[in-house]
Amino acid sequence: MSHLIPAGPSQGTPATADRLGFGVPGYAHPLVAPTEWAELTRPGTPLHWAVLNVSRGPGASRDPHCLTAASRLRATGVRVLGHLDLRCGTRPFGELISDANHFLDWYQVDGFCLDRCPVDRPGLPDVRRTVATLRALLGGAYLVLGQGIHPHEGYMELADQLVTFRGSWADYRWSQVAEWTAGYPPERFCHQVHGVPRRHLEEALRIARWQGAGTIYFTDRTAHPEGRTCTDSPWKALPGYWDEIVSRLGPHVME
Repeated sequence: MSHLIPAGPSQGTPATADRLGFGVPGYAHPLVAPTEWAELTRPGTPLHWAVLNVSRGPGASRDPHCLTAASRLRATGVRVLGHLDLRCGTRPFGELISDANHFLDWYQVDGFCLDRCPVDRPGLPDVRRTVATLRALLGGAYLVLGQGIHPHEGYMELADQLVTFRGSWADYRWSQVAEWTAGYPPERFCHQVHGVPRRHLEEALRIARWQGAGTIYFTDRTAHPEGRTCTDSPWKALPGYWDEIVSRLGPHVME
């Protein structure tokens, strides 16, 4: 039996369901995935943020297609976050800040997703330094730490939101939450799950609510299609049930 509900009173309330929306990990380049980028601007879609990842970062120069896609999203009120890969704490500080400046100069992003962020206590000082610098560069920056698992609780003070699950449906349906998460509201947590079958979509949404996540991204695409390792991220295309899940989370979405 899965352990879904941590100790504490804040999980699984109706208000949690009302706040549930999407955090998009980053689709393929707009020229490769025009439908995906266009769908994100559909009026009424409950989209909390979307990651812009040009080439594992901002790329070597301003990309006009990415600028157009980002501008269209921002015009609808959606936060666009630049993708910064911390490489589990091994990325040089200067490289990170250089990438951040390029995202700001070229795409006018609203914040950053710090992917592969350290999770343990020794990594806190370096991440704190990076976060403080990013907030100095962009006042009001929205920061997401893309750890994919529950980190040391100290990371909560550094960011607006943590990605505390990123992985397969097989793992998610039996997942547990750290007890300390019960002390924080749902908008502080995001879950990203691939390989979620359509028939289990409602169960997956129920797990997210029970575990206190306010932001989700579920897809039926998998990292291992037909038993083979996929070279492309399962996040780079729309899930087959995109219209259905959008309707579930945003019943007043315009078709």
